Amino acid sequence: MTRLTRRHFGLGCAAATLGCARSSVPAGRKSATLWFTYGGRNRKVLEELVLRFNESQRDYFVVSVFQGDYFEGLAKLRTAIAAKAGPTFSHVVGEVVPYLAEAGVLEPLDGYPGAGELGVIESLGQSGSWISGADRPLVCLPFNRSTPIAYVNATLFGRKGLRPPKTWAELLQVAKALTEREGDRTTQFGFGCPIDWWFWTALVGQAGGKVIEDDGRPSLGDQAGVEAIELWKRMVHQDRSMKPPPGRDYNAWEQTNQDFLSGRTAMIWTSTAFLKYLEDNAPFPVLAAPLPAGRKRAVPTGGTHWVMLKSAPAEEKQVAWEFLRFMHLPAQAMHWATSTGYMPVTRGAVEQLKQDGYYEKHPNDRVAVEQLSVALAWPWSTELFRIQREIVQPRLEQAVLGGQDARDVIASARALAKRAAP
Repeated sequence: MTRLTRRHFGLGCAAATLGCARSSVPAGRKSATLWFTYGGRNRKVLEELVLRFNESQRDYFVVSVFQGDYFEGLAKLRTAIAAKAGPTFSHVVGEVVPYLAEAGVLEPLDGYPGAGELGVIESLGQSGSWISGADRPLVCLPFNRSTPIAYVNATLFGRKGLRPPKTWAELLQVAKALTEREGDRTTQFGFGCPIDWWFWTALVGQAGGKVIEDDGRPSLGDQAGVEAIELWKRMVHQDRSMKPPPGRDYNAWEQTNQDFLSGRTAMIWTSTAFLKYLEDNAPFPVLAAPLPAGRKRAVPTGGTHWVMLKSAPAEEKQVAWEFLRFMHLPAQAMHWATSTGYMPVTRGAVEQLKQDGYYEKHPNDRVAVEQLSVALAWPWSTELFRIQREIVQPRLEQAVLGGQDARDVIASARALAKRAAP
């Protein structure tokens, strides 16, 4: 009897799910398969938009298949590509796009009808998300795009007459002022943030550094990378104003959100993706604010981009492209953004929201859009995702939570990153 490996089991389950889904395609329609990730509200909204597309016409049909969180979905996608069993299209985190593009598995989108007329906001699309992104063949389009922002408990801030911090110095002061203790036990922390690559990248930029230099050298910010870690370490261990988040990846993000909603943390940094969730579930007014400046203001963009697989049949690619065009129309871009907290990805959607008075009624939604003026472009590096996941991320935790020296951690990570760089 042949031994069934986890890899084959995963592919078998995906094939079975896909087979069941494809059986629901109405007769006479061309179909395409979409693999997507994340759950909760965002999953519900995306499935609503897929349904809206399928009901808007009678020629095309998109079959959407849930694949877990970002990293689970990416692992499945890479395995499926290798096995030549991938979907028609999917969405992936930005750091992995250069790797997939240089591997030659992504469909160039420049030649599809209307590709240059979608009105994509430059800093959210390929041209602005990566250094020299405009000089490369178009292989991705923006989907659920975000920046890190601050959320504050307006009630707790109001009691102390405080405002959201605009500088690192103010961040330290405000976090200490909002931290409360009973003896040695902290009953309320002033600040919370996942110990995560994305937020560390924001701090590196604010300290005046770059993760990867213009010449391709993975500096990890050099001194700025050290300063970013030392800021966290000071707040966790010296000031004891920052709550150390337990767990990794989205477990840490979820715990940070829950600490905020429960009133245990007065201010957090997390993604614009959680805006509606936090507003809807907080028993207090939530105020969104831009991240503070170190030597300057800076934030990375995040989230995912749509990609189409080159190996997909031509007829399926046609369906996928029609769906992508549909998703970039103002109505869909606005519905996605206003229902989730992710940013509208087209200029037309932003202008319509302004004209409709949406941002006047919902000023929190405006914060991330305005923060794009200080957005950092990622380097086009095939090793960026591996540097993030295998080299930097675990060492951030070792430094901040494990107490290792920040300078030593950055030096060892930089040495490994240099070996990984092409």
